[in-house]
Amino acid sequence: MTELEKCLAGEYYDCHDPAFLDMKGRARALLAAYHRLAYEQRTEKRRILEELFGAVGDNVSVAQPFLCDYGRNIYLGNNVSVNMNCTFVDCNRIDIGDNVLIASNVQLYTAAHPVELEERLTPGWQRDSQSYFCRTFARPIRIGSGCWLGGGVIVLPGVSIGVGSVIGAGSVVTKDVPAHVLAAGNPCRVFRRLGGIGDARAGGAK
Repeated sequence: MTELEKCLAGEYYDCHDPAFLDMKGRARALLAAYHRLAYEQRTEKRRILEELFGAVGDNVSVAQPFLCDYGRNIYLGNNVSVNMNCTFVDCNRIDIGDNVLIASNVQLYTAAHPVELEERLTPGWQRDSQSYFCRTFARPIRIGSGCWLGGGVIVLPGVSIGVGSVIGAGSVVTKDVPAHVLAAGNPCRVFRRLGGIGDARAGGAK
């Protein structure tokens, strides 16, 4: 397997492999161009987002500044609003459905490292100056259609948030959240179910 294939499969991978450095350099160049654009330059912004992301639906707004690792692993549905100062660490796939609101300072992290130090350190890294000292793996994140993520929400690797759910501001989402619920806190937990508006209005699962 290539390092990219290992990454997308959720296995340990070398994040300093030339393939990742090339993708990161490309994303940085596109983001620099995006941040130079004025608020009203919507056509130019759309063109860059189409080149940066894996897919971008209709009526999508991504406020400046915005940060991501590669861009190519981000897939946005229709009617998606991403407010300012958001960070998407898209080492693995990030899928966001239709009709989704993402408030300011939201952070989506697909990358992680082992908790135990012995496991976290790359074997033989001290003998190889070119070796990255820390093992890395990545898990996909899925945000269902009709969701609203409040300001400062952090979503950790491998988490899925169900259709129509709302995550309260400042929450740290460490595990999956079911559909049509209000959840909040650190760690995030479900407080109550929300009145069903139906998956049709939520845009269906993504």
